[in-house]
Amino acid sequence: MSAAPAAGFWWAREDLGFRDGRLHLAGRDLEVLAAGVEGPCHVYSEARILANLDRLHAALAGTGVPSRVYYAMKANRFEPLLQALAGRCGVDVCSPAEMHRALACGFAAADVSFTGTGVSNHDLDRLLAEPDLTLNCDSIGMIRRIGERTPGRAIGVRVNPERGTGYAGAEKLTYAGDAVTKFGIYREQWPDALATAGAHDLTITSLHFHVGCGYLTRELDAWDAAVGAGLAFLDDLPDVRTVNVGGGLGLPHRAADAPLDLSRWAAILARRFAGRGVTVAVEPGDYIVKDAGALLLQVTDVERKKDVTFVSVDGGFNLAPEPAYYDLPCEPVACAPRSFDTASWKPVTIAGNINEALDIWAHAKPMPELREGDRIAFLNAGGYGASMSSNHCMRGDFTEMLLPA
Repeated sequence: MSAAPAAGFWWAREDLGFRDGRLHLAGRDLEVLAAGVEGPCHVYSEARILANLDRLHAALAGTGVPSRVYYAMKANRFEPLLQALAGRCGVDVCSPAEMHRALACGFAAADVSFTGTGVSNHDLDRLLAEPDLTLNCDSIGMIRRIGERTPGRAIGVRVNPERGTGYAGAEKLTYAGDAVTKFGIYREQWPDALATAGAHDLTITSLHFHVGCGYLTRELDAWDAAVGAGLAFLDDLPDVRTVNVGGGLGLPHRAADAPLDLSRWAAILARRFAGRGVTVAVEPGDYIVKDAGALLLQVTDVERKKDVTFVSVDGGFNLAPEPAYYDLPCEPVACAPRSFDTASWKPVTIAGNINEALDIWAHAKPMPELREGDRIAFLNAGGYGASMSSNHCMRGDFTEMLLPA
């Protein structure tokens, strides 16, 4: 059996594709990796993660504006992965527990940015124990409670520019727009926010806004407008040194998706920030880790029911919830196909092992012949997979593995 040409698959690239008929990531045979562990396995390529980060750093360097990258830890909190990133970028956290893990994995407090919502007093007390942390306030109440505890502190403020975008314009992936969301301080609240900060002698040194997740080139005009709306708040903040435009940089999930034009993305930042005298910060998660990972599952059953062939696997949506929650599919690829004649592939429905109707990985997906014991790699599972997992039906066990660069 000969290897399939990489050009035949939309997701293939130099470090991801078939060699001698078997799927490889970062030079490793995924069938062999899967056979070496018991049950589901998340694998991540360190080389791809670092290449994604380097590409982002290079794009930002080309803007001519001072810049900073904070990796969004909520995308993937696997300790070896964090340790590989420490010293190469900052980290954005959204809970005290994430902050403590970041510090334990080698990030300095000055390299940590906190952006969260619904922050309790208990949370604040833990966060304020790190004075070098950048603390972005999501509400006026949070500003007040920080001022009561640590008057005179420097803070960041998260605003809602009422403009946003996400993957294919999906409402669930848009954080700011026509619908009122829980994120950030709105323009009509702005005088009260400034007054509250002033009453406690708090200095606002960071402005933050995050407008959506998974945007690609087709969404860049909407993202550009959202950045412009967010920057309108800057006129009232003479002490701001950093403007954090959030994350949300997406990657293709389907064959029809064109990759994000990173040069055009960077050009928007160059135009919007030219002459402003501030550092532009970004906090991507997906862009750095998602396409560096795959979830390896084993076929447990193949059975035709009426006019549908179901391929059952030993892991469900609880291990990588995004396909079920946000319609962001993990592309299923047979690790060792019996045929590369894609014209002969038959549509199947790939089902997980959770006793819920929504536990379907793919509907009518053309696949080669699959048998019990075969393994499937679900691509684009490096971000918001393991980190969002649950123990639903007590099927939450899995292994994680970082493939070293």
